[in-house]
Amino acid sequence: MKKIISTDKAPAAIGPYSQAIEVNGMVFTSGVIPVDPATGVIPEGIEAQAKQAIGNLAALLEAAGTGTEKVIKTTVFIKEMDDFALVNRIYAEYFTGDFPARSCVEVARLPKDVLIEIEAIAEK
Repeated sequence: MKKIISTDKAPAAIGPYSQAIEVNGMVFTSGVIPVDPATGVIPEGIEAQAKQAIGNLAALLEAAGTGTEKVIKTTVFIKEMDDFALVNRIYAEYFTGDFPARSCVEVARLPKDVLIEIEAIAEK
């Protein structure tokens, strides 16, 4: 049985998808972008956007009854691979201890022309 996860503490879906789905004790998030869920504002620059996106992901995981410490796998999409080291530094502020598995890929374009998007799989 799947359960739809939705929260106003993370950006609303901008298409026909759910923010996250829980099934069999696992949470699968959609890609989360750096939109301030309260204002709709996208911060300037990769550092601010990485903090906003990962913070939004953490809020979504919390709404699902889990947290960053329970994340098994993330996928990070970035506009510029030159930002990899900075994104790593910010990522390490949210994911500590036993790090999840991760993929990080450079992409040509992301929704709303943001610089980063992140998705996760977590256990409940």
